[in-house]
Amino acid sequence: MTARVLPPERDPIAPGPGRTITLSIDGETVRGLDGQSIAGVLLAADRLTWRTTAVGRRGRGVFCGIGVCYDCLITVNGLRDVRACQRRALDGDVLTTQAEPLPDAGDRMGRVEG
Repeated sequence: MTARVLPPERDPIAPGPGRTITLSIDGETVRGLDGQSIAGVLLAADRLTWRTTAVGRRGRGVFCGIGVCYDCLITVNGLRDVRACQRRALDGDVLTTQAEPLPDAGDRMGRVEG
């Protein structure tokens, strides 16, 4: 099979001028286009991370972009653990970054001491 190059003007899924939507993340207003994923809107707004790991407090954002790795988790309208790469941004969405809690001292690596 050979690759087929389609000229941009004949691309049936080429986006046209989109409707602007407004979201807020941690109180900051960001704008995107209707149909973009939350991750797409945040990346376009120069936000590379929106979750912090429990161990090491490392920033996370998009890694795989297809919903497999869970690095892009974010709170949307009060609902935690939404995959930003899989969820379409909607006008008025309220986003909150997530900071994972440290594990309990008695629950190291899934083992309970006692």
